[in-house]
Amino acid sequence: MKTNSKFKKATAYRANQERLRKKALKLGVNLIAPETIFLSKDTKFGKNVTINPYVVIGKKVKIGSNVEILSFSHIEGAKIDNKVIIGPYSRIREGTHLMSGVKIGNFVETKKSKIKSKAKVNHLSYIGDSEIGKNTNIGAGTITCNYDGVKKNKTIISDNVFVGSNTSLVAPVKIKKKSIIGAGSVITRDVKENSLALERSEQEEIENYRNKK
Repeated sequence: MKTNSKFKKATAYRANQERLRKKALKLGVNLIAPETIFLSKDTKFGKNVTINPYVVIGKKVKIGSNVEILSFSHIEGAKIDNKVIIGPYSRIREGTHLMSGVKIGNFVETKKSKIKSKAKVNHLSYIGDSEIGKNTNIGAGTITCNYDGVKKNKTIISDNVFVGSNTSLVAPVKIKKKSIIGAGSVITRDVKENSLALERSEQEEIENYRNKK
């Protein structure tokens, strides 16, 4: 009986997905390999949307026009404005708002964050409980350290900021306009406008060093 019930649920799920795919195609959504794409009944699409293979769109997702979602991305509870590119291998979680022209790249996760126009988070980053300003570039390996073990704290990054690779931003923290964060930094204090912030250990070098057996 249990096997029968599971089979019926799986069959109903497949049939429902087929209906949702056909509906999206009729709306003009470009589904590449539609049989590999999973949708929700409340998803809203703009014009000229392309969804590549192996994408999952969960509940409460609104997608604007001229958007492309690349393969192996998972989106839920998010608002995506026009001219946004997501993926591949991106996870866009609840409370995310990607504004016009934003680029979210491979192995990037976002949650409860507003990322403003033409900002880029291209590689291997976690952006949570944050606000990212216009034209800001987030380098590879950047994380917002938003949880202190008791509560979630916010990271605010203003417009035209450059965050170097492998940076940890320890919330609560504010990065003001046109500032630069040096690669490999752990930022725990607010950064002033037009400033360069660096935090790293001094490099040591031992000449003619050989490992002892």
